[in-house]
Amino acid sequence: MDARLLIVDDEAIALGNLRHVMEKEGYQVTATQSGAAAVALLGKQAFDVVLTDLRMEGVDGMDVLKASRERQPDAEVIFITGFATAESAVQALKHGAFYYVAKPFRLDEVRKVVAEALAKVRLRRENADLRREVEHYRDGDGIVTQDVEMQRLLGMAKQIAPTDCSVLITGESGTGKELFAKYLHKQSRRADGPYTAINCGAFSEQLLTNELFGHEKGAFTGASTLKKGLIEASAGGTLFLDEVTEMTPAMQVKLLRVLQEREVLRVGGTRAVKSDVRVLAATNRDVAEAIKQGSLREDLYFRLNVVNLRIPFLLKYASRMNKPVTRIAGEVLMRLLEYPFPGNVRELENLIERGTAMAQGDTIELVHLPENFQQPLAHGVEKFQGRLPTLDEQAQTYINRVLDEVKGNQTLAAQILGINRASLWRKLKAWRGETPDA
Repeated sequence: MDARLLIVDDEAIALGNLRHVMEKEGYQVTATQSGAAAVALLGKQAFDVVLTDLRMEGVDGMDVLKASRERQPDAEVIFITGFATAESAVQALKHGAFYYVAKPFRLDEVRKVVAEALAKVRLRRENADLRREVEHYRDGDGIVTQDVEMQRLLGMAKQIAPTDCSVLITGESGTGKELFAKYLHKQSRRADGPYTAINCGAFSEQLLTNELFGHEKGAFTGASTLKKGLIEASAGGTLFLDEVTEMTPAMQVKLLRVLQEREVLRVGGTRAVKSDVRVLAATNRDVAEAIKQGSLREDLYFRLNVVNLRIPFLLKYASRMNKPVTRIAGEVLMRLLEYPFPGNVRELENLIERGTAMAQGDTIELVHLPENFQQPLAHGVEKFQGRLPTLDEQAQTYINRVLDEVKGNQTLAAQILGINRASLWRKLKAWRGETPDA
């Protein structure tokens, strides 16, 4: 840090000596004999330490200290005076001075005091920088990440948080869907209101109806008092419906009415109650498949999915381990496609978690996975008539599979493969026996 000092003393000789000593220490020094001039300088230039005489005509050292506290609160002020008393020292420190040096002073003493004041300034600024850095990476409730994609999602969440639109958060179990829901709530105008979460898959239809909508007194046996449901109790706040696709079709119809009419009817009630609640929902299921199978009403989906936040599976572990892993190498993807996964999704999660932990950069390579996973599969060997396929043959098989999936779109295939389009074009030319510039 290039330290900037302001020295104020109405005695020319003392001022000149201090300036000379401090400049020899390598500090940038501004010097003045006037307290009024010092106050003006504090409004124009930035200083780290102010060394000021206490007694001066007109604007004295206490005035300089007051101006410094108001205009540059991070700067430290050191008093140097020939009229030192215990009372004046106490007053100086009480009003925020860093130190009080009596004249005549030893130069070593002043050097030491200035160095200590600068160390305090430096520490304060480093702490402020650290807080800003932490805020940069921790921009959500419990979400700490340096991953570019996760930061993009946080940025998107921050944009939509102030609105009242419904949000559907999708992603595999454990990817942090509720963390995003809490973040949306805390960044919204409803942050001072209640945040309520419920797992829709944990209740039967009857119990879930009672939890969400509440009931009137006497609505059923045991309903001895009126009970407000979570929708009503969350007024002015946010209701998070986790695993919303586990709701029965009948419950989905009731929820759709709440979203459309902004009102709720308690069990056993005859009069609807206005509902001022923002609804966020989440699911770990494939939404398109859920609609196709009839487990999610399409009209409810459109009501919930005003904005969709899709949390990538890989980021679950990249974020948890605070590692910049965002890609899976092509040969790893090929093995993932071919591998039978007897342990189903849990085995896949285990592989991705291990790969993320072992990865040295931003990509999971084949060497980061267990040895048995790295071995070619039997049907892959048979395809090449009893011999092990070469890496180039494996690459050709995988690239052709990707091209089939994207219906020959080379630009999209290159993106999936993690290579540029020119590299893909050259490989295809070579495999066709054509020269690259043909």
